Amino acid sequence: MLQNRKIIHVDADCFYAAIEMRDDPSLRDIPIAIGGPENTRSVLSTANYAARVYGVRSAMPTSVAKRLCPALRVLPGNMHKYRTASEQMHVILREFTDIIEPLSLDEAYLDVTDSPHFQGSATRIAEEIRSRIWLEVGITVSAGVAANKFIAKVASDWDKPDGLTVVTPEKQFEFVSTIPVKSISGIGRVAQEKLAVLGVFNCADLQTLDFVVLQKNFGSMAFRLSQFALGIDDRPVSISRERKSISVEHTFSKDLPDLKECQTVLPILLSDLKKRMTGRNFESQLSKYYLKMKFDDFKQTTIEQPIKNKLSDDVFLALLQQAYERYRRPVRLIGVGYRLSPPKPLQLTLPFS
Repeated sequence: MLQNRKIIHVDADCFYAAIEMRDDPSLRDIPIAIGGPENTRSVLSTANYAARVYGVRSAMPTSVAKRLCPALRVLPGNMHKYRTASEQMHVILREFTDIIEPLSLDEAYLDVTDSPHFQGSATRIAEEIRSRIWLEVGITVSAGVAANKFIAKVASDWDKPDGLTVVTPEKQFEFVSTIPVKSISGIGRVAQEKLAVLGVFNCADLQTLDFVVLQKNFGSMAFRLSQFALGIDDRPVSISRERKSISVEHTFSKDLPDLKECQTVLPILLSDLKKRMTGRNFESQLSKYYLKMKFDDFKQTTIEQPIKNKLSDDVFLALLQQAYERYRRPVRLIGVGYRLSPPKPLQLTLPFS
């Protein structure tokens, strides 16, 4: 296991909403969210903390959010502004280390193990980053400092908004024992329910669970869970994040009632997919076709098929039919795309000497 690493996880507080409140101070004390109109199938990108008091959350349909908070002001958002703010944040981050792993526009890991700033103090670096982003970008960020990525990410969420949580190696086991299992990446609602049946609600419970029982219920995921429960995470901060797929998807304003209607919209989606691939040299990496379908009851299915010969739109047509046949219900979303294999290493031919 890697020792003595110094990892910082930086996460902007309700990023899109924070930019809007920065630019229009009249929004600061009212519930706001970023998303589409409530009479569409739109979901929210984020909500400020005044809205979260009412139970409003990201990925929630706008119509549901408005029922929870009738006074909610929903803004359409401005990606140009958000990208500009993100770039400003990253200029600041790069002053302290080149080892940065961006997770999204507003979130990143930093490895400052060998950073010379502040005599190598990760805590003081995190404090300076937070201060600089507030002064230069005009928004608050929360940060977690720890010896690995898992604990740093959990720590950044521990004291939101505008918080800093430092977990020293001496306090690591004590801290990790208190972490709810829902805070472990990859543990969704279904996994939480399975763990609850086993009497597991936090990492301390997970530490005492027999590994055979864990493996029986979670298969290959069991080892990672057992490691995280002990605070062990050897993953490095990865400077380059490889793209694993290229895709497009669309949520329809009205459910598509049957397979025929789904077949009608497929060419539009495939046209959008081709446009997204234009100018990008992905051909050598394409490994699988895949199609995603979400139904009116929010059940979802994904089908994949290896690419064997030349690309064919007919394959997507066959996948569409297979996906629809799994539930045979009205369809609210269809996505199409390709899985990508890692790029092949460059082969150098050396001249004879």
